[in-house]
Amino acid sequence: MLTASFPWLTTIILLPIVAALALPIIPDKDGKTVRWYSLIVAVVDFLLIITAFYKEYDFSSSEMQLMERYSWVPQLDLNWSVGADGLSMPLIILTGFITTLAVLASWPVTFKPKLFFFLLLSMYGAQIAVFAVQDMLVFFLAWELELIPVYLLLSIWGGKKRLYAATKFILYTAGGSLFILVAALALAFYGGDVTFDMHALGLKNYTQTFQIWIYVAFFIAYAVKLPVIPFHTWLPDAHGEATAPVHMLLAGILLKMGGYAFIRMNAEMLPGAHAQIAPILIVLGVVNIIYAALTSFAQRNLKRKIAYSSISHMGFVLIGIASFTDLGMSGAVLQMVSHGLIGASLFFLVGATYDRTHTLILSEMGGVAQKMPKIFSMFTVCSMASLALPGMSGFVAELMVFVGFATSDAYATPFKVVIVILAAIGVILTPVYLLSMLREIFYGPENQELVEEQQLIDAEPREIFIIACLLVPIIGIGFYPKLLTQIYDAKTVQLTARLRDAVPTLIANRAKQPPVAMLNPVEMEAQTAPILR
Repeated sequence: MLTASFPWLTTIILLPIVAALALPIIPDKDGKTVRWYSLIVAVVDFLLIITAFYKEYDFSSSEMQLMERYSWVPQLDLNWSVGADGLSMPLIILTGFITTLAVLASWPVTFKPKLFFFLLLSMYGAQIAVFAVQDMLVFFLAWELELIPVYLLLSIWGGKKRLYAATKFILYTAGGSLFILVAALALAFYGGDVTFDMHALGLKNYTQTFQIWIYVAFFIAYAVKLPVIPFHTWLPDAHGEATAPVHMLLAGILLKMGGYAFIRMNAEMLPGAHAQIAPILIVLGVVNIIYAALTSFAQRNLKRKIAYSSISHMGFVLIGIASFTDLGMSGAVLQMVSHGLIGASLFFLVGATYDRTHTLILSEMGGVAQKMPKIFSMFTVCSMASLALPGMSGFVAELMVFVGFATSDAYATPFKVVIVILAAIGVILTPVYLLSMLREIFYGPENQELVEEQQLIDAEPREIFIIACLLVPIIGIGFYPKLLTQIYDAKTVQLTARLRDAVPTLIANRAKQPPVAMLNPVEMEAQTAPILR
């Protein structure tokens, strides 16, 4: 573990939270001062993330980096322990990027702006803490702290059914969080030493039965947040009532917390249980892809259609995590980042469209491309990214998951063939419902009642800037995936090797293989040189 020369992560976590505490005393009448203050704080924090990444992060290391450790409750070995490796660093950068753009997207908010931006900045710090903390109990506290701002943002600034959506969100997510606490306590008190340190917990020698029980507890908690069917029903309701900035945080960051925790705790800390339950994850991933795609196709509400599309795309994360290949695991991490960018862009455009048309029903729209050509162009490009058009990040991520699973030697060939065919059906459904959505909104005859009653103003510079910022990494990763994969390759290779060592069939196959003769350095270089070239 590499200790940081400066407390980067602690500063990055606490800065937006401490800055948010000053918002109530800032003199402001119309909200302009508050939003500029919040944007400056968000930008400064994001620049700190980039600086820490540039100065301190080592691509070649699979170990935890930027480590900071301060004793909190020594009797329980409870510490403020933070760090970043290949799993957390991409998501920390994503959090800073999406949250900064979400603050900029909140410019039109005029109702209780101080409270709104207070919640956004508090959520900023809490979400980074989820990806950075290395103590199970502190992780649980950060996980819970992040729920409160989302609940208030939904219940105060949401749509007509905001209280129902917010209550459903808090019941699902807080209920799932209880399983994290129970599992964390069980891990901490297992054996002779009591500790909440994640690294120490991962080194304990658990029985297989104990691992499975803890794995299931974690699975329930993280399946709610990912979300995995049938724990998904809170998400369409939350998206259906949220405002554009909250949409961006839900789709861009919150869902990724479930995927991250799944890899960090279920896979990395409990490899034996993961080897047993992985086939179930594959099946659930396919169910996510097909069921959510079919449900999205049937939705007439624009927000709910995109929400179910998000659920469908997260199914690839499950398949990648359970593939037991370097390529599949790499694809899962890439899919989380890619979908964070694409989901945030689509939901922002949904909010921008609703602000102009004041309707989310597809049948009430039609022909608005003539009045809003810029929004039409941006919506089309972002939809192409979502349906995995080559040259976009989504294509690379889904292809890596497909190939990684198809080439995995941990599963029988008939099982792989069936899963690949079913997942491919879901991939085919995606362009069907997205292209039909674009057709209903932007093509066809104009809805005269809508055109006459609403002032359909095209995209303003602020909205174009936000989408441009999101499209740059989407297209950049699509053409040059190494831009992102080099950040976490060392970690995913190490993690996949650890998981493969727990698969009984792979262990048995290795035992049957004849021992490899030792090569002298000259022979080894001669054999590996063509591969390296």
